[in-house]
Amino acid sequence: MQTESQTAQIPAVSARQRPGALAPSHAELLARTVAGLGYELVDVERAGRGLLRVTIDREPQEGTAGEDAAGVLRITVDDCERVSRHLSHLFAVEGVDYDRLEVSSPGLDRPLRSARDFVRFAGALAKVQLCEPVAGRRRFRGRLLGLVAGTEARVRMALIPEGALPSGGARRGGAGARKAGAAVQEETIEFALADVEKARLAPDWEFAAPESAQRGGRPRGKK
Repeated sequence: MQTESQTAQIPAVSARQRPGALAPSHAELLARTVAGLGYELVDVERAGRGLLRVTIDREPQEGTAGEDAAGVLRITVDDCERVSRHLSHLFAVEGVDYDRLEVSSPGLDRPLRSARDFVRFAGALAKVQLCEPVAGRRRFRGRLLGLVAGTEARVRMALIPEGALPSGGARRGGAGARKAGAAVQEETIEFALADVEKARLAPDWEFAAPESAQRGGRPRGKK
């Protein structure tokens, strides 16, 4: 599989800004400015009533306060305020048209847009939608296994059936950390990175079937 250094020349899955969000020159300047502050530009979009929404993230840093159990340094309110101040000044100088600016973290369902993202989040659960069907399907759920080395960047993914918890997972809200029972039979699939239409991380609980379905009975409170 490819390492982060090997993915430097692989283009992003899609543009970092959504269509119509910013002019290309402004989008590039925004990305450079955010990177210069020590963050990563994940997304930028225009919403209703003149809202310009900018999503930022940052790389894991060992020994830094604010890391979660996975070693990822989460974006704080102070981070968002710092970036917002810099961008407000930048947009005023560059004449970027907007009424309100919102800077936020990507959340648990962080979008995956570049080859680097698929390397960084190898081992994480994700949902992927392709531009064209592979094996008769466009939508896949499973655990990312990184990129496969070769002339064409390809994503490897261990699929997880609908309603099945990933191996070692626990159902949200269960008593203690209930195990999924029998290990899930995972099918491995590969597809071209260039064929990804959209992808995002997915929390464990999005893979769990409703409790009533797991018991084989009816939902509680109904007869």
